[in-house]
Amino acid sequence: MKHIYLCRHGESEYNAKKIVQGHIDTELTEKGKNQAKALGEFLKDKGIKKIISSDLKRAYQTAKIVGKILGLEVHKDERIREMHFGTWEGLSYDWIYQNAKEHFYNWLSNPVKHPLPKQEDPFHFEKRLKIFLEDIKKYPDDSILVVGHGGSIQGLLCIAMGLGIDCLWKFRHDNTGLSLIISNKSKDEVKFINLSTHAEKDFRLL
Repeated sequence: MKHIYLCRHGESEYNAKKIVQGHIDTELTEKGKNQAKALGEFLKDKGIKKIISSDLKRAYQTAKIVGKILGLEVHKDERIREMHFGTWEGLSYDWIYQNAKEHFYNWLSNPVKHPLPKQEDPFHFEKRLKIFLEDIKKYPDDSILVVGHGGSIQGLLCIAMGLGIDCLWKFRHDNTGLSLIISNKSKDEVKFINLSTHAEKDFRLL
């Protein structure tokens, strides 16, 4: 039986500024670093044996902070990058609400039926996540932490629950929100989604 913990990165510079990121490579804020420290402390007794991170800075920095606390190296994997949001990357949510609100809500409802301009093909996005998930199920480690992004983490959950990628935005992940997939051979069970009580603690002095 394998425990696969899924975590979204800590608060990034563009999260704080309310700007769409996707593949834009921003770093963690001080708040994001503190969230990562709190996550690391929370995971101390979870038996994590391996950490795999998206290669984007905000995820990798989160994973490195957790890895330092747990005494583990971090392995990068670009397959768990965020979805590429096309021409909307770099736009503020204020601009989107003022100029493309209906499109935005339609996209949240169904990103397959209502894609963003020049967005990554959602089925390509789903495929790379499926291959990644199948690969990590083969690892000998029985407890793995995956640090990714809102879209990539939720995509992995959709796959584990047998949902289509059109359901990608039906739930959400807060910064350093934690989910757990328990995998037993061909069966996957999602134990919890977006556990984030640890992020409420103040670890500024750690």
